[in-house]
Parts: sequence; C-alpha cells; structure tokens
Amino acid sequence: MKQFKKLTFLAATTLLSLALLASGCGSSTPENNKDGSKSVTITVGATPVPHSEILNEIKPLLAKEGVNLKIVEFTDYVKPNLALADKELDANFFQHKPYLDKFDAEHGLKLQEACKVHLEPMGVYSKKITDLKNLPNNAKVAIPNDPTNGGRALLILQSAGLITLKDKDNITSTVQDIANNPKQLQFVELDAAQIPRSLSDVDIAVINTNFAMEANLNPLKDALYLESKDSPYANILVVREGDINRPEIQKLIKALQSPEVKKFIEEKYKGAILPSF
Repeated sequence: MKQFKKLTFLAATTLLSLALLASGCGSSTPENNKDGSKSVTITVGATPVPHSEILNEIKPLLAKEGVNLKIVEFTDYVKPNLALADKELDANFFQHKPYLDKFDAEHGLKLQEACKVHLEPMGVYSKKITDLKNLPNNAKVAIPNDPTNGGRALLILQSAGLITLKDKDNITSTVQDIANNPKQLQFVELDAAQIPRSLSDVDIAVINTNFAMEANLNPLKDALYLESKDSPYANILVVREGDINRPEIQKLIKALQSPEVKKFIEEKYKGAILPSF
C-alpha cells in the first residue's frame, strides 16, 4: 500500500512538472482577467538597448488590447533566434534583415521578418580628423571583421565617396571586392565591439551605434558620416514562419509601429536611433 501511494505521488509530481514546463514555452496562452475578459501572454526576446526599452514602452498599448507582454533579455546574437525556433519565444527583436537571412540560411530555422522598427545608423568616427575631406592617403581604417557588419561598413565608406565596390549594392562585400581605392586606404578588420577601444590607433573607424554609445560617442555629434535612413539594416521584429497572422502578433506589430513608439524613439534617442516606419 505504501509503495502504491509512493508511485501515485511520483506520477502526480511528474504531471505537475510537465504542466509547468508546458506553461513556460513561447506559445501564447489565454488567461482570464479580473473583469472576466480574456487576455493572452506573449514572450519576446530582446537585447537590452534600445530593444527592451522600446518593448517596455508598448506594454500599456498591448495591455489595452488584451495582450500581456513578457520580455526576455539576451546579451548575445545567437540564442534569441534559437529560442524562437524552439518555441521558447513568440518573437524576437534584436537584429536586422541581412543578419536574419544569413543566420536562417546557416541554421534552417524558418524565421521571418514581421515588421521594421528602427535603424541604429552605423557611423564613421575619428580622433585624428574632423572632416573626411582631410583623410590622408594610406590612412588606416578600422571596420568590423564579421561578414554582415563588414559589408555594411564598406557600403557606408562607398556612400561617403572614399571607395567604390565591384558590386555597388552587395551587402556582403569584403575588402577584396573594392574596385577603386583612390586614397589607398589600409583596412584593419577587428571585432565590432573592440573597434571603439582601437579608435586612437587608426585614422577613422566605422562603428555600430550600440558600441559607439557604450564608448560615450554621440552619433549625431561625433560621427563624421552617418548611414542613411533608407539603409537595409533596419532592426526588425522576427517571428516563426506561419505565425505572422496570429492576432496577438498583429497587435504587437501595430504597437511597435505606432505613433507613440515613433515619438518615444525620436525624443529618447534624439536622432542616434531612427524610426524605420
């Protein structure tokens, strides 16, 4: 009899554990509000700045639509996509389309863009010159060493009139794809996060806005040249293929592209980050 009770207890414990695991997954679940109305919770993965800040701003908007927003913060660019594919998240918000396309091609996760939200414009910075017109011949230029940001940096330098690429629109260009380099610039390829710390060692550097801001560089005041607003590198909300028409996802998209969010981005980041809608 004691053995039977023990087995019954273990079975109940196992069922409870499974239920708790199921409740923690990324699929939205309906809930009852105090007034009897139905609400649903969705989980979105994001990097801290500015993504989590923007998501926190839309929580009241979504609450009015019966959607509770749970934000899970990540500090890397790999786990958010893997967690989304594994249904631990309903969406993520941290990346741009070129990165998503490359990641999806390598991992076969079947993720898709849901909407554009904002652009973190890459900029050209220097501690040695105040105008790109004064950039000397054979100057050292630091750019990110990863394929996505490296190609992006070269497109910016092309837009600034410093180089010409073989394919002027190729976002995956490398230094080997430079067709014209009139100043004979010398390229130093570094980890994107390391570039601000190496700014004194080069003549100019192309730096991602998030790393620039962490190094107390103001893109609007300190950048010699900034990426244009029509850049393909707008940060996007990403969902699993087939989920974009879920009602709660549509409400999330609407909130992220609302006038309230546009105003929040413009006022809080003062041009360092731009709305892309």
